[in-house]
Amino acid sequence: MLNHQMIHPDINRILGRAGHHSKILIADGHYPAWSKKGPNSEVIHLNFAPGIVNCSQVLRGILSAVPIDEINTMGIPPEDPYAKYGEPPVWAEYKAILSEFHSPLELKPIQKWEFYDAVQSNDHVLTIQTAELALWANLLLSIGVRTA
Repeated sequence: MLNHQMIHPDINRILGRAGHHSKILIADGHYPAWSKKGPNSEVIHLNFAPGIVNCSQVLRGILSAVPIDEINTMGIPPEDPYAKYGEPPVWAEYKAILSEFHSPLELKPIQKWEFYDAVQSNDHVLTIQTAELALWANLLLSIGVRTA
């Protein structure tokens, strides 16, 4: 019996065989999940209806299941019209979730095109496509090491 919050069998299978530095993309509903992925990755679609399931729900499940040592967001290019508003509100939600899990991690933005490059690495093992409607909600997680 699993002792964490996440019960999705395929996600657990992929996480079970992933190791240190493996990458997990939690993709919002706007992300081109099929064309922007690593050669070793699988895509799991959790986009049931607009907003169901969202990135925050998936983040909570992943944090309950595996150690994470880095979290990258898709950074907003300065020329993008949305950049004038500062950080997207969903990032504050992510920071609150990290706090709930007593995580010392901080969100580290990677500019949009570099983010796509990071996702398309050999270390990318899983994309979880959500139905998140918030803009700039994509997260790239790096699996850490298990400690005693």
